[in-house]
Amino acid sequence: MLMLLAVVLVVSGALVVGAAWGIYGKLPERLEGFLVALAGGALLLSVTSELIEPSIEKSTIFHAMLGVAAGALVFAICDYLIDEKWGDDSGGGLLAAITLDGIPENLALGVALIGSGSLEVAALAGSILLSNLPEAAGGARAMADKGRSKGKIMMLWILTAALLSVAAIAGNMLLNGVGEGTLAIIRCFAAGAVIASLATEVFPKAYQEDRHLAGVATALGAILAFSLGSLSGS
Repeated sequence: MLMLLAVVLVVSGALVVGAAWGIYGKLPERLEGFLVALAGGALLLSVTSELIEPSIEKSTIFHAMLGVAAGALVFAICDYLIDEKWGDDSGGGLLAAITLDGIPENLALGVALIGSGSLEVAALAGSILLSNLPEAAGGARAMADKGRSKGKIMMLWILTAALLSVAAIAGNMLLNGVGEGTLAIIRCFAAGAVIASLATEVFPKAYQEDRHLAGVATALGAILAFSLGSLSGS
């Protein structure tokens, strides 16, 4: 339980730190774009190796395909609806991305911690943390630029972090003993939503802010995630 709480605190706390960074801090635009691409590359490799591949090995490719397709479709629909209501540059899209992929993602993270050592979830947790920081910063800054109250923005991101923390704890406590087919769909739903969010929110933002090095940063992020994964032999 202590390991679960520590991982949840670090991963979800990154949302609050990122939001504060976005509202009160400032980085050069190109550096921020580089960091966003770095985090995106890490998360792309991590969801493939830590969510999709284990699901195929422990269940079936049908469950994996179903989960990935459902996650991507649900994210696309929700992202479209939020963009229509909030506007493309309001930060709502990134908040939707973090919330929609974060809930099943944190459920899967909680499940992964059942009977596991810390190194076995290092790649996924590390990649989520890397991704949460710049995504939350970008979303919070976009909301602030639209004239929203800084206090209300921070409260929104704190509540989002709390919601995702509950998801991780629920995944750990309630899904113990659930069949591999169900867990595979949950993990792959998370992966599908993450991949869709990377394609529509993360990588376009990175390219817009640092088009020359976004590809390099993405590759470096993938290498970083691979290195984290190698710690557990995954």
